[in-house]
Amino acid sequence: MKKTKKTRSSRPVRRPAARRPKAPRRPAARRSAARRPAADPLLAPIKDAERRDIGHVQLEVVRAGGARVKRMIYPPGFRWSVDMRPIVKTPLCMHAHVGFLARGEIHMEYADGCVVEFKAPQVIAIDPGHDGWVVGKTPAVVIEFDFEGDTIRRLGMPEMHRH
Repeated sequence: MKKTKKTRSSRPVRRPAARRPKAPRRPAARRSAARRPAADPLLAPIKDAERRDIGHVQLEVVRAGGARVKRMIYPPGFRWSVDMRPIVKTPLCMHAHVGFLARGEIHMEYADGCVVEFKAPQVIAIDPGHDGWVVGKTPAVVIEFDFEGDTIRRLGMPEMHRH
């Protein structure tokens, strides 16, 4: 007769779970680039645009047929009567503005005391004869369409704001 060893009750043996190999780390430059926010396309330079700054406003203009498409970036604190009046030498802005307020908030006042406020995103139609300013700490970004000196007639806007 063979002798057999008595064994204690068998207990499961716990072994650590197999670990997956760690993925190789990206180089530091790629990691920081991945976390960096993408450039804001609303503020990126517009291809083939004529660029200039006037009265603290960044202006980019592109011709499109008989019209112009303009992007204007008005900085916080901008006010037409402070920043533009000394340049254009008129008491109020005599341009009609038609377009889209893509970012920010603007306040308009007409000579008759009428007040109009726009907050992005919003289509804008501003009659000639206004003062205006940026409200708050966000730059106002306006995409505007015009026909140079013929905007009022071609868009059917009044020569001056009236009630």
